[in-house]
Amino acid sequence: MSAQPVHPHEPDRVPRNAEGIAAALDGVKRMEFYRELLAAAPEKAEAVLRRWWCEAMLDTDPSGDRLTEAALNGTLPTTSVADVIAHRQGAGLPVE
Repeated sequence: MSAQPVHPHEPDRVPRNAEGIAAALDGVKRMEFYRELLAAAPEKAEAVLRRWWCEAMLDTDPSGDRLTEAALNGTLPTTSVADVIAHRQGAGLPVE
């Protein structure tokens, strides 16, 4: 199954490269990112970049504080997996 972003952003707020990711992270996270990336075997580097890109995107989300607060308060809207599958099937999208 592939997932599409709920609110796509064109272009991405954070470029999908080490420089863009590092620029979006705060000092402590940036150093942790560099440590992981430099310690990664070549075949693992892509996974490190992907993980930290997601972290950087979350950190730079303009509505991130509101979403975090709603999640902590238990008021964040949720959707069941069954509803997502039904929606994707209704839209003719793959659900494998």
